[in-house]
Amino acid sequence: MIRHSHKASESWKNLPWKRFRKELFRLQVRLFKAVKAEDKRKARSLQKLILKSQAARFLAIRQVTQLNAGKKTAGIDGKKSLSFEERFTLEENLKKNYLNWEHSGLREVPIPKNGGGTRILKVPTISDRAWQAIAKYALEPAHEATFHAYSYGFRTGRSAHDAQKRVFNLLNARARGKEKRVIELDIEKCFDRICHTTIMDNLIAPLGLKTGIFRCLKAGTNPEFPEQGTPQGGVVSPLLANIALNGIESIHRYHRTSKQRITPNTPPEDITEPSIRYADDMVIILRPQDNAEEILIRINQFLAERGMKVSEKKTKITAATDGFDFLGWHFKVQANEKFKCVPSEDNFKAFRKKVKAIVNGSNYGSRTKAEKLERLVRGWREYHKYCDMSSARDSLWFMQHKAFLVFNKEERNDRNSSEKLVKKAFPPVTFSQKRYVNVQGEKSPYDGDIIYWNERNSKLYTGETSIALKRQNHTCDHCGLRMLPGEKINLHHVDGNHQNWKTNNLVAIHESCHDYIHMSNAKA
Repeated sequence: MIRHSHKASESWKNLPWKRFRKELFRLQVRLFKAVKAEDKRKARSLQKLILKSQAARFLAIRQVTQLNAGKKTAGIDGKKSLSFEERFTLEENLKKNYLNWEHSGLREVPIPKNGGGTRILKVPTISDRAWQAIAKYALEPAHEATFHAYSYGFRTGRSAHDAQKRVFNLLNARARGKEKRVIELDIEKCFDRICHTTIMDNLIAPLGLKTGIFRCLKAGTNPEFPEQGTPQGGVVSPLLANIALNGIESIHRYHRTSKQRITPNTPPEDITEPSIRYADDMVIILRPQDNAEEILIRINQFLAERGMKVSEKKTKITAATDGFDFLGWHFKVQANEKFKCVPSEDNFKAFRKKVKAIVNGSNYGSRTKAEKLERLVRGWREYHKYCDMSSARDSLWFMQHKAFLVFNKEERNDRNSSEKLVKKAFPPVTFSQKRYVNVQGEKSPYDGDIIYWNERNSKLYTGETSIALKRQNHTCDHCGLRMLPGEKINLHHVDGNHQNWKTNNLVAIHESCHDYIHMSNAKA
């Protein structure tokens, strides 16, 4: 039933979101455990329950219209957002057609690459994104039960920082990193060349869901390669890429005791797999005795079966003492055997370019510039807080000095005001190469170990945010829902005064709830 305009907003807000989340999560935990127990029949039955669940439909629509980073990106139909009435209409459409969903075409958006050239982002319509979100709810827990422990990209409860810490563990002085080499692996046009057959053969799903995923793949097909590619820009695309590449991490493995070989009876705890993958980015750590060419041949065989191949131009073998770039960081084992990680040169240049654009902008004043810089700088420093940020470059001293000169001119030489604005624009973030704690083995948020994930969620945040999370028992102060791994958490000032940092004025809330509060305040 479609709500009238004046009631739709309140109807949407008053939906039982907490109950929806509990219902969906309970089904996902059962699905994860069924696949772990190799009960595929029960798994498919649970996936059907998720697909036809009202909770999944409403949460999927909320995800693509309120939470996702690309929520304001239009598809081929030109729609950038949905009114509340349209959201209820979409829910009814999904209810009728969830097992026979027809995908619309994709809007192609060219994105410049760092090394030159462009990649094509293929954006589905909001309706297709909502269906893909439901599909992901049903697929992700099943495949999380099968994914490799050292795959970190686009997975719930895992992040680039897990990959970063794994590199540290393999290359620090205790691991004799000075003796090791690194294969910097690049897969040529990974998302464009993934074989559809590989995805469909490895998909754990009932027939109706498989049909929908097949149509999703065909909607983004390149006419030159009709049997290959998964469209970049779809909600479910990173998951499908992980499904296709799962297992590549185990190609290079060896016994922890170098003199012993792996046999069928070797316990898993005695085997080391020194590979780290983040989606299609991968590094492989080699001991002196490892044959890099042989490993690359086996990797090429693995990829060829999936329609892909190694990029000979970009793949290289590097000594750990020479350093290498991975996920925006530069890793290096120094002459004294100490491991060092800093922001990579390319990452720093891209960041500096954004800072310059704001500081030198002429469309707004110094106060607006300070607010824009604060968000940008805090985000950059948070990403790199497990690096060594002690150098003059990474401390951003030169950028702060330049900003002060510009602000001081705009503030008519009011030095105190300019210094306050610079302090606001470049908020400090503590850093430490050793503080981050890796996710344990094959742990997943769908394994039902709520205590472990609550404690881990607290450790990922510091200061007032961590304190607020513990005080609120890991629930959002605004909506009352439990904070789940992968959800962005904001610190909210209850009285709206961002200078009031008293404990009773600070609460942890979902980023989407934070947006909603400020949107409501602006309308009021």
